[in-house]
Amino acid sequence: MARRRCGSNIEGRDIVDLTQRIAELRSALAGAGYVHVDAAGFREMAGAADAGAFGSFAGLWDDLEPDGFMADGGRYRRRRHAAFALHDTAALRKPDQPHFQSSAYNPLNGDVARWFAPATQGLVSHPILRNLFALCTPLFSALEGGGADLRWDGELHQFRIEALGSQVGLPTPEGMHRDGVDWVLVMLVARANVEAGMTEILDETGRRDSFILSEPGEAVLLDDRRIRHGVTAIHALDPSRAAYRDVLVMTWRRSGQASG
Repeated sequence: MARRRCGSNIEGRDIVDLTQRIAELRSALAGAGYVHVDAAGFREMAGAADAGAFGSFAGLWDDLEPDGFMADGGRYRRRRHAAFALHDTAALRKPDQPHFQSSAYNPLNGDVARWFAPATQGLVSHPILRNLFALCTPLFSALEGGGADLRWDGELHQFRIEALGSQVGLPTPEGMHRDGVDWVLVMLVARANVEAGMTEILDETGRRDSFILSEPGEAVLLDDRRIRHGVTAIHALDPSRAAYRDVLVMTWRRSGQASG
């Protein structure tokens, strides 16, 4: 089967050479500012193709803590957080710190130092997470033109958005937004008993795109300075059963820049 490319979407399953796949990512990000990668292709690039390894990774979303900083009063979001110093393929965990965004980037929950439950050591040391840093940090450094010399402040966020009974879950209650960083990775970890949750993309020219992250490992990478993004509400297919959407969000901001 021939490789399919549509706009900034890449199907990686038919690209046999890892170097070529990374070059495809780099080209798409430099051009469109974002790239949507199918699950099989991204999991292979991240060393997460093995179902057992990915299952152990996804299981780390089962003990997230409620997000107590929702200004809308919502109780549909659980999360954990960690911060890192990043250089080339190395990722050093920093002491726990609050997550801060100005209201210019997050009009709902901005201007508040939000102390979330810390990510577990099991996640921080998991080979898949380490592979994601080793894949993405050099990629973003190359796009910035600084190569391996660049240093980054990184953060990761584990999210579980729940659709409780007949209530909706809001993955991005702040709406279309930027995160106030340089680069963002969003990877789907799991979807259970939910419908909708459409990822929406808006670039600086007004061009829009949308797609649903539906398969574990499916991902979108984006230049946060050029792209706004959001996700529509999720609904339970069967309100009597647990319904949720699990994602990993990782961000990169060049060291020395003010936090967004």
